[in-house]
Amino acid sequence: MNAIVNLYAGLTTRLDQAGSCLGLLGIRLLLAWEFWEAGVMKYTGENWFINIQEDFPFPFSVVPVDISWFLATWSELLGTVALVIGLGTRFFSVSLIILTIVAWVSVHSGNGYNVCDNGYKLPLMYLVMFVPLLLSGPGKLSLDHWLARRFMAN
Repeated sequence: MNAIVNLYAGLTTRLDQAGSCLGLLGIRLLLAWEFWEAGVMKYTGENWFINIQEDFPFPFSVVPVDISWFLATWSELLGTVALVIGLGTRFFSVSLIILTIVAWVSVHSGNGYNVCDNGYKLPLMYLVMFVPLLLSGPGKLSLDHWLARRFMAN
């Protein structure tokens, strides 16, 4: 029985070590892919925010649509680059959380849960994935981690 316990303890230690590097990296890369696609579509497309501005929650509903479009586009594009390299992860997580909540309220909330109906399932999943990045940071495979070790070490 001791052999099984020791094997389990060794395995979980190795999984914990791998998870501290790879677990949060996987979340960062998946979110980056999703938001990069949205940012590129906004960058290359036409501003459709004029059609939904009245659905934006306050204070976003009073911001001119050109400014909202610019902020959404560049938050997605710059935020995804930052997520990939793990730089400013908590800041960009908050930025993208706000963007996701605005999208949920103005675009997805009235369509139910189903993804096929443009419902709120994906925004909900994105918000849940941002929680560990916001609370725990980007993980060991990140510039944030490297910078913290380099400049905050005693």
